[in-house]
Amino acid sequence: MTRNGLTTVGLVTAAIVLAADQTSKWWVREVLHLPQIGSLRVLPVLNLTMVWNHGVTFGLLNSFGPWSASLLVVGALAIVAALGFWLRRAERRVVAVALGAIAGGAVGNVIDRLRFGAVVDFIHAHAFGFSWYVFNVADAAIVCGVAALILDGMRGRDGRLADAGHRG
Repeated sequence: MTRNGLTTVGLVTAAIVLAADQTSKWWVREVLHLPQIGSLRVLPVLNLTMVWNHGVTFGLLNSFGPWSASLLVVGALAIVAALGFWLRRAERRVVAVALGAIAGGAVGNVIDRLRFGAVVDFIHAHAFGFSWYVFNVADAAIVCGVAALILDGMRGRDGRLADAGHRG
């Protein structure tokens, strides 16, 4: 596939992630009314729980001060711009899809910060006394995209994962 084709794949991925993220956030706010309900058990290991995240992914930097939303928006947009340059140079489909997922997720969270001053988080996984951070579709896309980039970076020239002591 050509670089232009891979760029298109990345941009389509970003658009799909952004649409899924914003649609899911709209649904939990406007249809399910999760801000009023607070939490809804979906499965024994999964709740929909409304959280307004003023920090970054998983609530980090939550108490960064009154400028946090603006600084996080600027930082996220700078990262999306850098991802765009990287996407234009992508040589493999997995890299294009991963970059698109990260960019789409980042833009989804930026839209929330601009609209609400915080990010809408609502997916709450828990099991056996362990409770994961409440997150959203954008966060999941960002984490999966980063994981795909890491795994791709570990590939040898033959396409298989390289041994720990040998980089092929």
